[in-house]
Amino acid sequence: MSPIALALSMLLAAPAFADEPAPAKARQAELPEVLVTGVSGNEPSTEKTGAYTKRKSSSATRLDLSLRETPQSVSVVTRAKMDDFKQVNVNDVLSNTTGVSVEKVETDRTYYMARGFDITNFQYDGVGLPFTSGNVAGDIDTAIYDRVDIVRGANGLMSATGNPSATVNFIRKRPVYQFQASAGLTLGSWNTRRLDADVSSTLNSAGTVAGRIVVAKQAGDSYLDRYSPEKTVVYGVIEANLGESTVLTLGHSHQKSDAKGGMWGALPLYYTDGSPTNYRTSTSTAADWSRWLTQDDRSFVDLSHQLNNDWQIKATLSRNRSTADSKLFYVYGTPDRTTGLGLYSYPSLYNDVNTQTLFDLSASGKFTLAGRKHDLSFGINWSKSKMDDISHYGVGIGTALPDISNWTGNYPQPAFNAYTDGSAYEDTRKTVFIASRFNLADQFKFIAGANHTKAESTGYAYGVSSRKNASNTSPYLGLVYDLTPYASVYASHTEIFNPQSEVDASGKTLDPVKGKGDELGLKVELFNRKLNLSAAVFKIQQNNAAEQAGYIGTKSYYRGIDAQSQGFELDASGELAKGWNLSAGYTQLSLKGSNDQDVKTYVPRKLFRLSTAYQLPFMPKAKVGGSLNWQSAIFRDEGSGNIIRQGSYATLNLMARYDVNQNLSISANLNNVSDQKYLTSLYWSQGYYAAPRNGSVAVNWKY
Repeated sequence: MSPIALALSMLLAAPAFADEPAPAKARQAELPEVLVTGVSGNEPSTEKTGAYTKRKSSSATRLDLSLRETPQSVSVVTRAKMDDFKQVNVNDVLSNTTGVSVEKVETDRTYYMARGFDITNFQYDGVGLPFTSGNVAGDIDTAIYDRVDIVRGANGLMSATGNPSATVNFIRKRPVYQFQASAGLTLGSWNTRRLDADVSSTLNSAGTVAGRIVVAKQAGDSYLDRYSPEKTVVYGVIEANLGESTVLTLGHSHQKSDAKGGMWGALPLYYTDGSPTNYRTSTSTAADWSRWLTQDDRSFVDLSHQLNNDWQIKATLSRNRSTADSKLFYVYGTPDRTTGLGLYSYPSLYNDVNTQTLFDLSASGKFTLAGRKHDLSFGINWSKSKMDDISHYGVGIGTALPDISNWTGNYPQPAFNAYTDGSAYEDTRKTVFIASRFNLADQFKFIAGANHTKAESTGYAYGVSSRKNASNTSPYLGLVYDLTPYASVYASHTEIFNPQSEVDASGKTLDPVKGKGDELGLKVELFNRKLNLSAAVFKIQQNNAAEQAGYIGTKSYYRGIDAQSQGFELDASGELAKGWNLSAGYTQLSLKGSNDQDVKTYVPRKLFRLSTAYQLPFMPKAKVGGSLNWQSAIFRDEGSGNIIRQGSYATLNLMARYDVNQNLSISANLNNVSDQKYLTSLYWSQGYYAAPRNGSVAVNWKY
């Protein structure tokens, strides 16, 4: 029996071990959730549940459905899991999530992939835009988020453009209507210090207005030579009940990251004779004056109004501004195995500003047709993104460097006036969407939806026109059939498109990327719906994605390539027994090009994720746990017989926490227990090594 057939048969048998259907009143208390406020339009918090899953999410369809009722693969990373394993940034969260690989190409720039394709959509409370450059610069902190939803596949309703990989939706913390406060101090390896504080309370005597402020500060050194990252996070939000049915929410988040000694590019991975390099784990290519300063500010206003018991209207206006100011040192070339020589300098100074304005208006509720109630959601979305950046290239590009094996970063800071280049472009997107869930029978639900998006861009990027004008209608279809009150089978079809600005050898702009995804699966709820299990098979097609094909002079030109991904995923999250939480997942896929050859060989074909924590029954104040991540071997063919390889590897992390009393706890975390040495990514032709064994101790207080 094949692995997927075995998994499906196990899940189909699983309901036999589930609890019998509970009375209506008992079912309401099966998974307690802390409500923000009785009239708020915001989703319930996961903070005080201690759970590793959430029963409902609207991140896939804009309809408030349980995970079992959603015809796509959805993983939820809750506040409890983030706190247990000290997942203080988005890389920590996603590298422990089913089906996601985190490609850390540099110290301060990262790509994310799922099902073989780049994740280019990060959303905040369901509203967002594709990345400007396909990656994330800086270190996104998680202190301000209640949970993170990851919807795998082409999420055609919530993200009108992008790749058929996944959408990551960050759900912000919201105020609570009773006083609560918490603070934490963490001390870690390499002199890392972190302070967290979180306070929420009502702000008026009537109890109709509440506010919350979250602050985090982290600083320290690193296992990498000359690298000292530092960041400051501040988030404030106010929620006001303007009446019995109307809620106004205003919030702003600010994060400033200052990375001293950060790498631009990374280590060479092979010598001139084709043999692999093997530097010390701490080796860095950064100069001693290198610096990468990023700042991210996000302001938002939400207004929600409950029309009646069935219908709600919600409007969101968001303004985002990201800036970067950096002095960076790139090292290029191929070293000689004997002498280590053959590398050269490329110093540059960069400044960029990216501003985004987004408006989203939606209505959702129920309607009656043919004697049955059905769900409906529809709305509009408008966004404008403007990017301005300038590159100041340093004097001395091409200067020969010594062997970097023991290099101290000693390189005189040059004048950055050799020449300049840059970008200035504007992108506008308009979307209309609608989705409905038809209750065809007690056990049979049909979800149909579509969005129509028009995208326009003007401007240029490093001498290449960014002008594009395209529109497309993307359908969304889903079927869910309940086998039992606890088990459902589903099928879904989603499509997505993304206009491109890259040009081919003739100077013609490439046509938009088109993509689609088909998925079949089985989902099961166990133990009073506290544990979610799922198995899915998927097939994804991406057509005409830009791939660099060569240079005309100093300018790159591109070609469109097709790729197909197919495979299966298994996922489990929730409570196995009282005090025992788990999230686990396994993904296996193939990636083929139009000629049926393997493509993107730097993407691991097999991924396994496991995180679990257990409240000791004989010592109820103590919790212990661990996480295990494994991926299969990967490689990258550089041509001329030069192949870069990273063997399969597993990393083990451990955690323990002891509650001194109801207000005070002490915790310890140990990462990479076996001190595994491995490269963080082969996404580029350069790479660097992941952190060796490290740990932290934290003291947390709450009221």
